[in-house]
Amino acid sequence: MPISPSSSAQAAREVVAHRLRDLRKGAGLTVTELADRCGWHHAKTSRIENARTAPTATDIRRWCQACNAVDQVDGLIGQSLHAESMYTEWRTQVRAGLKALQVSEPRLFQDTDLFRVYSSSLVPGLLQTEGYAAGILGMSARFRDLAEDDSEAAARARVARSKVIHEPGHRFVFVVEEAALHYQVCEAEAMAAQLGYLLTAGALPQVSLGIIPSSTSDREQWPRETFHLYDDRLVSVELVSARVRITQASEIALYLRAFEQLRETAVYGAEARALILRAIEALH
Repeated sequence: MPISPSSSAQAAREVVAHRLRDLRKGAGLTVTELADRCGWHHAKTSRIENARTAPTATDIRRWCQACNAVDQVDGLIGQSLHAESMYTEWRTQVRAGLKALQVSEPRLFQDTDLFRVYSSSLVPGLLQTEGYAAGILGMSARFRDLAEDDSEAAARARVARSKVIHEPGHRFVFVVEEAALHYQVCEAEAMAAQLGYLLTAGALPQVSLGIIPSSTSDREQWPRETFHLYDDRLVSVELVSARVRITQASEIALYLRAFEQLRETAVYGAEARALILRAIEALH
């Protein structure tokens, strides 16, 4: 089963921390001696070496200068920035607004051949209509106390980004818990339009849409956190506080295994359409 989704980020931080510790030891410096050369308390050195505090670019420069290893600066700064980008709090990501977040990674979708998405609570973003997306993003804006609610513009940007579904060279496998079809996160009319669009999108040749019935008793996986698999190279996991990007091969393999077990539990075709129609009927 997938382990803590933040562990890849922590592992990446530890790689940087261990390299810095090795530089200190290679230079023959104690923790206190390095701290004195860098101009900070020795406790900071320990926190950095134990991956409890992420070093800034300035910290890394001072550290490398103290160890006579200035040739290591650029590589270590790059590694550290990558590690911190793997675990990014939503409050940091939404500073420029929700619309900006929708278009923040223009190459990711274009460079992915196979999209695999599991969602236990919502219609996946790539299948969302504008009305449904506006409802979701409006909730997010209120929850995060954004100074400016640009959820409607963000919804339009999300739908525009989703046009990748109709571009050649991409395949999409969606697995959604039936409960997600019944959570009314927008007005009934918009919800009906969203469910109707699922019937259309699910019939596209490049799309596989599976629904896991709430009544199923033959499960190998319980409902998980929402996650996205981009080919076999990246997993994006959505938490309440942050988005985690997993690139460690062993963890990606766990998410692939979990996805396959969830996919095998789902129903497709006529059975999936029947569940969607039942959700539409429940709106009336």
